[in-house]
Amino acid sequence: MEWWALGGYICLLCFSFLSTARGSPWMLSFQPGTLYYYHYALAVQLGPVAGLSPSGGWLRAQAVVKIHQLHRDPSRDDLLQLQIQDLKAQQEPEGTGGPPMDIALNKKLQSDLEKPVFISWSSGKIKALYGDETESTLITNLKRGVISLLQLQAHTGTIMEEDASGSCQVTYTVSNHSIVKTKDLLSCTKPKMGYASVNKMFGIQWQPYSRSLYVVKHSLLQSVLAEESHALSLVLRSTTGVKISSRQELKLVSSTSSPSGAAEQSLENMLASMEGQHQPLAIASLPFRRDCTHCPSLRAYLKTFDSRRVKMDISKAATTWQFQRFIQMLRGAKKRDVLQLLKRAPEETLPFMVEAAVAAQSVPALAALSDFLDFSKKPRSLLETFLYAAAFSPRPTKELLRLVLDKLDGKQMVPEVRDTGMVALGSLVGKLCRQQLCGLQEVEHSMETILTGLRSAEKEHEAVTHLLALGNTQLPSTIPTLLEHAEKGPTAVAAAAISSLRQFPAQHITSEVKRAMRKIFHEKRKSYEKTCRLAAAEILLDNTPLPMDVINILLAAHQLGTEAATFLLLKVQSSLHANHHPARKIMNDIMRDPRINNYNYFSKAGISSSFSGPLTATKELLSTFGLDLLFLESGFLRKSVSDFSLLSHDWHLRAAQVTIEAQGMESMLGENTLEGEEGPELMVGMSAIFFDVQLRPIVFFQGYADLMAKVLLSSGEPTSVVRGNLLLMDHHQVIPLQSGLQAVVKLQGGLGLDISANVDVNIWEQELKTSVNTRGSLTIDFQAELDAPFLQTTLRSQIEAETSIYFDTILRFSSSPVLMCLQLREGQVPYREIFTISTFAGNQSSTVRKGRQGTMPAREFALHQANSDMCHLLLMAEEGV
Repeated sequence: MEWWALGGYICLLCFSFLSTARGSPWMLSFQPGTLYYYHYALAVQLGPVAGLSPSGGWLRAQAVVKIHQLHRDPSRDDLLQLQIQDLKAQQEPEGTGGPPMDIALNKKLQSDLEKPVFISWSSGKIKALYGDETESTLITNLKRGVISLLQLQAHTGTIMEEDASGSCQVTYTVSNHSIVKTKDLLSCTKPKMGYASVNKMFGIQWQPYSRSLYVVKHSLLQSVLAEESHALSLVLRSTTGVKISSRQELKLVSSTSSPSGAAEQSLENMLASMEGQHQPLAIASLPFRRDCTHCPSLRAYLKTFDSRRVKMDISKAATTWQFQRFIQMLRGAKKRDVLQLLKRAPEETLPFMVEAAVAAQSVPALAALSDFLDFSKKPRSLLETFLYAAAFSPRPTKELLRLVLDKLDGKQMVPEVRDTGMVALGSLVGKLCRQQLCGLQEVEHSMETILTGLRSAEKEHEAVTHLLALGNTQLPSTIPTLLEHAEKGPTAVAAAAISSLRQFPAQHITSEVKRAMRKIFHEKRKSYEKTCRLAAAEILLDNTPLPMDVINILLAAHQLGTEAATFLLLKVQSSLHANHHPARKIMNDIMRDPRINNYNYFSKAGISSSFSGPLTATKELLSTFGLDLLFLESGFLRKSVSDFSLLSHDWHLRAAQVTIEAQGMESMLGENTLEGEEGPELMVGMSAIFFDVQLRPIVFFQGYADLMAKVLLSSGEPTSVVRGNLLLMDHHQVIPLQSGLQAVVKLQGGLGLDISANVDVNIWEQELKTSVNTRGSLTIDFQAELDAPFLQTTLRSQIEAETSIYFDTILRFSSSPVLMCLQLREGQVPYREIFTISTFAGNQSSTVRKGRQGTMPAREFALHQANSDMCHLLLMAEEGV
């Protein structure tokens, strides 16, 4: 074989290999000296996900797109000129029922739209974009949307690619003359815009989709069809949300001859010779922010502030809406105006203003709070309001943490405020770390503050406070410290450490944690108080337990005594009936063994109980109520836990958990413990967890003298546990569409909460009554905006509801066994929902509203039959009296 023939054969093999690897043998190009005319069509729709609300509106636009190759350098990089001409737009707004309406474009807008842009392009890849940087952001973004259709490749593969959406992972599939491009919009990286709540349960579900079909013949782009959709809805309520769809079509119509640029000119010289200024521009769309013409102004509010002394009812929706409006005002206010508001606010509304300023989290608002709050002088209740508002922040910033640190460091303050500050500090650290901000100097300083306080604690309650603060962080790095105190600390310290461990999600309950919990439950090294042992058992049972752990706990239950055994076995039985419980399948398998599941083990000899069940269930959300009551062998209440939890999309949230503990109740009747030792000091206290944040424990009374003083001096008013306004949901998301239009989704959810508790001990009647009353209102404001150079559309859904839940217990010690009645009631729930869609296009505007409202009836929850019978006896006896 001749050498030239062999060389040709090798070249043919190489060409075949490259064709197979790339999926296509051709290169993409626009020919010099040719002007290409494409027809461009755009259709965008913004609409709600639910059928009751307005259906939304369409935007349609069409134009002529001219593409001309001006220059090609030796490396085959082309300089293309792209120009949009004869753009016509129409809208189909909600509620008109008529034909589409033309959108009038003013001359300035038309002139700016027709200004050409230039791209450096190499066989389908956009390398650079040049245009007028003084041009309107929306107009340039629209041009970016057209240019993005020229971003493609002629071979199969997955790469990172930049267009109007940002830098995204795209997958190409090439077949004959067609190219299918699928873009993973969740992978897109772009300049940080917006924010989201740390707790995903209070956020937005986002389901995007993008697919483009290209047709290429003879290396020339013939047509593009690009479709994109976004479905966004509340995690907790999928019927509140928005659907955004965008469809672009580019189709070759004709081509004509046109002068080409001089080949010897450089790209820079070619651009310089073009009319106008042409600077390098980003390929990805830039964010656009609307001017708010109707937003409330704090300065305007202050002018009439003196006449607005209105008493606020925290549990009413009107107050919660006002709270959200204040947040919006404060986010745009200056420091001097915020400070003036705080100084002029009446005493009864000052906590409301402080909560709004913390929720706003703007730098001026936090600076005003820093000047206003004096931890050595201000009332304790106001300082605790500030600290709890910070702890419940849905997305705290380092500036908020720095403010809390500054107020706590080296200051003289009452112990209750310092304890509240510690648990708030733990919550802030945990939320910042979940925002990937653990490396901040403020976070590291906060952790050192908590750990130093724990190491230097001289009193039990000081150690308890710092352990609860560690639990609020939910950082895996704190687990060894918690385990050490759980195993070696005195009862109160061990109980606090185990309680903190229970706040961690299942993935952090490692084999090391379970090993320590086994030691505590089975008392392998030392003796533990029964509540600690039971809490350790619950950690083992609630976190993907091993079958042997379940068996050993059940077999050892009766060694705990009648009441503790009854409580634990009922806890297991309750888990068997809960579909969401992680140990349900394992327990079901174990219960098939008659050596475990028999009357000897599960006969309910004590009066302790454990109950859990669903309150409401929807497709997205399961809310549950749980009640644990542990009694001593003598019949006195040792501990009660009422729990309201939310479960959604594999997330679990303790919305409210109130624990009431009683010690030394036997001493009121002159009884001692069964072991003959001196009983513990008489004490009744309460601890609470709200939205996964542990609060500072409260002591109702400690010691017999304290009890008598509070009985004699009591006003009969309940103790406030939580009272205030919280910003639960705070979400702002900017979505650059491939078409160049911009969508913005905003979510704000406010909660007004008033929770009070009361413990009434009647020594003469030998009766204990407890009540936990919860009144609250929830308001949700969901908005979706669509922005184009010639149209703005806003879809808004506003939801409000008011609720009240009452949980009462009555225990009568004069009888044997102790009589106990539990009552859980929910009052009427009024609700309202308003849907609004507003459109502004050219010189036309329209607004359509729809809504619904109603009242859900009051209801009483039946806990279990034995409780119903006992309540009947007690309540009948009270009526008889």
